[in-house]
Amino acid sequence: MSDTQKLSKVELLKESSQQLRGTLAEELLNDRPEFSDDAATLLKHHGSYLQDDRDTRRAKGEDGKAKGKQYSCMVRTAIPGGRLTAQQLLAELDLCELLANGTLRITSRQGLQLHGVLKSNLKASLREINRIKLTTFAACGDVNRNVMACPAPFRNDAVRAGLQEMAAQLALHFRPKTTSYFDIWLKDEDGVEQEVGEFQPVDEPIYGPRYLPRKFKMGVGLPEDNCVDLYTQDLGLLAIVENGQIIGWNVLAGGGMGRTPSAEKTSPALAKRLCFATPEQVIAVCEAIVKVQRDFGNREDRKRARLKYLIADWGVAKFRETVEQYFGGPLADPHPADVTGVDDHLGWHEQGDGRLFLGINVENGRIKDEGSLRLKAGLRAILGRFGMEVRLTALQSLILCDIDPADREEIERMMSEYGILRADQLSLLRRYAIACPAFPTCGLSITESERALPGVIDQLEVEVAKLGLQTSKLAVHMTGCPNGCARPYTPDVGLVGKAVGKYTVFVGGNPEGTRLAFIYRDMVPLEEIVPALVPLLQRYRVEREGSESFGDFCARRGPEAIGAAG
Repeated sequence: MSDTQKLSKVELLKESSQQLRGTLAEELLNDRPEFSDDAATLLKHHGSYLQDDRDTRRAKGEDGKAKGKQYSCMVRTAIPGGRLTAQQLLAELDLCELLANGTLRITSRQGLQLHGVLKSNLKASLREINRIKLTTFAACGDVNRNVMACPAPFRNDAVRAGLQEMAAQLALHFRPKTTSYFDIWLKDEDGVEQEVGEFQPVDEPIYGPRYLPRKFKMGVGLPEDNCVDLYTQDLGLLAIVENGQIIGWNVLAGGGMGRTPSAEKTSPALAKRLCFATPEQVIAVCEAIVKVQRDFGNREDRKRARLKYLIADWGVAKFRETVEQYFGGPLADPHPADVTGVDDHLGWHEQGDGRLFLGINVENGRIKDEGSLRLKAGLRAILGRFGMEVRLTALQSLILCDIDPADREEIERMMSEYGILRADQLSLLRRYAIACPAFPTCGLSITESERALPGVIDQLEVEVAKLGLQTSKLAVHMTGCPNGCARPYTPDVGLVGKAVGKYTVFVGGNPEGTRLAFIYRDMVPLEEIVPALVPLLQRYRVEREGSESFGDFCARRGPEAIGAAG
């Protein structure tokens, strides 16, 4: 950190928190429904956000007065590479019914979220998650968060196995060493409260006393399948493959989606191609990058605290030189290989060992029973009967693994019984669409996202069918605010909440996640989003070149030629 920087309030809080403890343990014992502001900030590092139901803020009680904020917690489970057992997913489904709002949500980072957990039930929730050999620790906060990796469960495939193994190694290597998580949530699991002794700090060789300046995200993927959007990560590892083996990794650094429209100093960014690392070097190179961000990232202004701003301010050359100093030697230039494709992994696939895997779409990640679609009950039935491993995807869907081909017909019958559509019954639009939760639980949200996107896709499907564009892969991502949790700045169409009921419409990205989109229209009311896109889709149908995608078409023509008003 620069000697001239002043520490923000959050930095001072982390430094004085006794390694992320603060007053969390004491506040769990009081009868208030919420945590103090400082405790809520530290709580994030333990995998939970304090929230309130924004739908009910103005609801009136029996006395005729507004009830105000009805507090609860979001609980996020970190699942490296999205890999779960059937028992783990079933246990999380039990939790959502017993202690949360009855739904379970797959995140865009291959984790799971419970919503509506009361503070009084928070410890029980975290204990149960740890009992099933999962954790919420470091799923949020100023640390390395859940490590993403391509979830496709191809067996007898050293490359796919290598991606998952790398995600597991990174998750373990960058997990904070503090014992605060165990002490606060798990220490008295036998039901006997343990006497709290004098605080004994442990060494945090990677994070230091203040942890990182801001959140840090990692992903692991392949050139032909960038399903985890490597270029949006703070640190991405692109596997370089020769003769069926991973010979090393292209290291990408400095991606990030968040922006603040009122602050011109902020912007989304794609990661930069930094270097090539051998299998023997790669963990040490990643550690060097994290330590450079730790020591030089902005700790005064959290709006510019992500790694992308450090690289923007320094330039790639200076950043790489500093990483080499921390690494202890020179780094090789990146391999020529780069991202070329993406897959959603939905539908039936040969697994490579005589068995099958099945990708099932989960619209916007929300596992629930509603109307004719009883997804939660259907998954319970299928997992309870067949007990297969599960993988979560970066598009908020899931994969059922290790299926005997003889069971395919029965699984499809059960899917039909519970109203679960097969991949071939879904449009490409719906398969590649994702949204953040937004209202009513996210305190940062400006407008709707998860609850609005299905209707937008319904309308778009009609217009795309009219134009005969159903076979064109068109990715639409929606967020309720500019923070970009659903990665809205890289797909063909990004919809970003700007004001209540109004959105900024971005176009010109692509499903492969290798290009930033640009503003096409600003402050567009929800009901006018599709009408605003239709003329552009009409031009795309007539003016596209060969198999050019919608995003490629918009990028080739450019903002001025397509009449962008941004």
